[in-house]
Amino acid sequence: MTNTSAPVWEAKRTDETRNVENLLRQDGFDRVDAYRYNLASIRVRVIDRRFEGLSIEERDARIEPLLAQLPEQTQADIMTLFTFAPDELGQPLNMEFENPSPSIL
Repeated sequence: MTNTSAPVWEAKRTDETRNVENLLRQDGFDRVDAYRYNLASIRVRVIDRRFEGLSIEERDARIEPLLAQLPEQTQADIMTLFTFAPDELGQPLNMEFENPSPSIL
């Protein structure tokens, strides 16, 4: 029997971050995760095979129009948008999403 625990960030999900996830999933992204990092900040991670070979700017350009549909306060709180192709998940930025450093707030 294996004991697997949920990633730390999953306990930081809220109804607001689930709304972000649901909105982006409607556009067909392979995987979308979001959590509230602290009182003033939401982190969003989008993993999709269509990001292969695209710059960060090109990736963000695909997501930002969707985020514009969210309530203004939610938009204002999204401080970090991580975009990865599936083969990029070993990057340090993804490790920061998975195991968030302590917040000073």
